[in-house]
Order: sequence, then C-alpha cells, then structure tokens
Amino acid sequence: MRVEVYFDILCPWCYIGKRRLTTALANRSDAEVVWRSLELDPEGSPVAGPTAAEVIAQYQSSPQRAAARVQHIQALGAAEGLELNLHKARPVNSFDAHRLVHLAASHGLADQSLEALLHGYHTEGLDIAAPDVLVALGASAGLDPDEVRQTLAEDTFARNVRADERSAVERGIRGVPTLVVDGGPPVSAVQDPVVLDGLLESPPRV
Repeated sequence: MRVEVYFDILCPWCYIGKRRLTTALANRSDAEVVWRSLELDPEGSPVAGPTAAEVIAQYQSSPQRAAARVQHIQALGAAEGLELNLHKARPVNSFDAHRLVHLAASHGLADQSLEALLHGYHTEGLDIAAPDVLVALGASAGLDPDEVRQTLAEDTFARNVRADERSAVERGIRGVPTLVVDGGPPVSAVQDPVVLDGLLESPPRV
C-alpha cells in the first residue's frame, strides 16, 4: 500500500494529521508512506514576520474569534500529545525545508526529518528558513550536517519539490494535509485515526 501525504511544515493541521496517521498505521506493516511537498505560500518571505496566531487573527471577524480559533487548534494538538505554540511560530518561506525532507527521504529519514521540522517550528518557534536551523534539525534527524549545508547552498532537490507541487495540481489538491492511498482520490488527512484506519483498510477509488 502506498500512502502519499501532501504537507507543509507551516501548517499545524499537518502536525496533527501526521500524529493521527501514525496512530492509524501503528498496526500495519504493508504501508509505504511518501511525504509530498505542497507550499502554502510559495511566495512567502525568507524573513520571519508576524506569528501564526497573528496571521490567523487577520482572517477572523474579532479578537475573540481569533483567540477561540487558536485555542481550538492548540486543544486538538494537545489531544495528540503536541504543543502547538502559535504565538511563537512565525510563518516563513518553507521551500528549503521541503528540500531538506527530500534529502532525508533519499536516506530513508523523511519521517524523522519532518518530525524534527514540525517540532522545531510549531513547538520551539524556530526559523525554518534559516540555513543554520535547518542544518541543526537535519542533524538531529540523522543527516550529515555537511551534506545538508551543501544541499542548501545549491538547488539540490528543488525539482523534487516542484514535481510534488505539479502532481498536487494534477490531482486537484489545494490544501494540506491531504492523503492519497494507492493512487485513489484525495482525502483529508485530518481525520480521527479510526476513520483513517478505515480509509487505509478500504481505500476510496476514483
């Protein structure tokens, strides 16, 4: 079984979805998980700006609704054992972070690197566009720091990121996290593990 997951490090729902998918896959040995890049903001600045909580507030009708939205996301994260610090995380261009995941995938460490990136960004509030931060996170996931530096200094794996994003367009995928099981129709990955388990047991067909 091939399980493709379209994600962006900036999305707290992706962290929640990753945890729920891990739970759904806990007793399955037949699943190959492939992490697919999909930037929420391809034109995002390489310099960190307002916090995620402040960005959320821009799309809410009142400060009260904004606070409730943030609290809702944090509560769902906490239920999965995650500390989502939306008042610390600052959205920034995630292209190089996606390249890091592809580098890690070439060494069989995609899951570990993505976990490090998600925790670093959402929990610690790290700047995932900063090369030194990416080197440190890559190293914590088991990658060679020098290889990470070389990758970031060049355009290595840029084509892989763009190929994932083209495939998302071809599949009609616009949001993250999105799940594609054995080439079937895209479905949301932010679902209860029981629901996800059912999708894995009987994947939807086109």
